Amino acid sequence: MKKTNKIWKKTAAAALAAVCAVSLFGCGSKDSAPQTDAANAQTTAEGGESGDAQAPETVVVKVGVVGEYNAQWDTINELLAGDGIQVELVKFTDYAAPNRALNDGEIDLNAFQHKAFLANDIAQKGYDIVDIGDTIIAPLAVFNNKDKISSMEDIKDGDVIAIPSDLTNGGRALKLLEKAGLIECDPEKGYTPTKADILTYNVKIDIKEAESATLYNILPDCAAAIINGGNAYTAGLNPAEDAIFQEDVDPATNEAVPQLINIIAARSADKDNEVYKKIVEAYQSKEVEQTIKDAYQGAFLCAWEGAEN
Repeated sequence: MKKTNKIWKKTAAAALAAVCAVSLFGCGSKDSAPQTDAANAQTTAEGGESGDAQAPETVVVKVGVVGEYNAQWDTINELLAGDGIQVELVKFTDYAAPNRALNDGEIDLNAFQHKAFLANDIAQKGYDIVDIGDTIIAPLAVFNNKDKISSMEDIKDGDVIAIPSDLTNGGRALKLLEKAGLIECDPEKGYTPTKADILTYNVKIDIKEAESATLYNILPDCAAAIINGGNAYTAGLNPAEDAIFQEDVDPATNEAVPQLINIIAARSADKDNEVYKKIVEAYQSKEVEQTIKDAYQGAFLCAWEGAEN
């Protein structure tokens, strides 16, 4: 009987210890739950401690881009590695998506558009996003269907010219056709006229509008297409070698140029984020300037203050 009592006491003690251990574990988990990666990244991005002073976690910043002209971001990541910042590119196939994704919090920044495009998107859709830094300018250029024409002088009545369908780049394309002497636009419409604002057709061309990323694909059906530097580069075209006419990007002779500079955009609430400022600073570096010159051979021009082209 005594032996049985001893066994029962030992069993009860073991059970009680197990219950206590479970209780303590449950309380400990609740009070000392580890931060998620997102929480650590946010803390670091705001300039606070990441929770491990010896080995701070890398802050990953998602940047939306369009097209395959991204060599500069490899250089930027090299420059930012010592600061524990890594840019992760999120690639989109059209110009409509990156601002929506940024506004909705799906990405942290985007870098695909010029100032005029951003201003129009904000006006049309009410996005709460802002420009936080200049990057490049990507001139529009006329690329010819070599089976149909070899120069602007070859364009004749009835020829189809494809242009971007969005308001700002479409307006730029019409101004380029005006510069080439093919049409005349209402001067009161500035640098963003529409087809309805064409006052005179000096050559009776047929202007077709299409989404920017598709212009190269429809070039075989046209005499020429007006394509911006980014989409041209993605399609394997070099504006310096393949274009038959290019946009004037000298601010001394084209007053629209300041609005055609590409930018990095952020949500308005994040415009002073220190991590994002470091990304802009890295982009506007001599190292990135050299990368852009080497990689794109004139398809893009560095447009920030102090850059040399």
